[in-house]
Amino acid sequence: MKAVLLAGGKGSRLRPYTALIPKPLMPIGDHTVVEILLRQLARAGVTEVLMCVGHQAALIEGVIGAGDRYGLKIAYRREEEPLGTVGPLRAYANELPERFLVMNGDILCDLDFKALYAAGERSEAPLTVAVCERTSRVDLGVLDLDDGGQVVGFREKPTYTFWVSMGIYAMGREVLQFIPEGRPFGFDELMGALLGAKAPVATFPFRGHWLDIGRNDDFADAQSEFEQHRERYLPE
Repeated sequence: MKAVLLAGGKGSRLRPYTALIPKPLMPIGDHTVVEILLRQLARAGVTEVLMCVGHQAALIEGVIGAGDRYGLKIAYRREEEPLGTVGPLRAYANELPERFLVMNGDILCDLDFKALYAAGERSEAPLTVAVCERTSRVDLGVLDLDDGGQVVGFREKPTYTFWVSMGIYAMGREVLQFIPEGRPFGFDELMGALLGAKAPVATFPFRGHWLDIGRNDDFADAQSEFEQHRERYLPE
């Protein structure tokens, strides 16, 4: 298996930490975020990782190296200009197999990457999205209004449940035709292009532990979660 790891973002929401340290190198216990991901990928059977870097690229390359210590072969591609969350994939068009994994480089989870890859193969869809449920509570009374402004329903501090993208995907090469070359392109735009073309988009529901370490609160939660349940993420 081959995986693309997207690690080019500036991590603006994690400042001031990321003023000095790129987000993928943020420490989680005695490891970095990206190191945990790389070890998980190797354990799942991935042999090659294409890492897209931009902000503080030289530091990431210097710390991670060629991948020997993780049992991987790691190649790097630097973004001269930010290309968004999926835009960098187009540059890998000649290096990707028929099926591959893609993920953001700032995620802490205990997802079974091998099972996700297999689900993508079975679906035969251009894109299979790893998804998990999240709840959001509105701490206000919510009114339902009709077209005339009359109240037709009321809920006090309701809780809503959503399926959200985890920033981890199994993809087929055919997805590249929906990604333009040489300009920023986000996951939201890819979803719009696929749905607009009525291309199938599959999902891989996940009910384990997942944190997107994009904000200070998430980073603090990740530290606590990793220390308490280290064996979930890096089993011996």
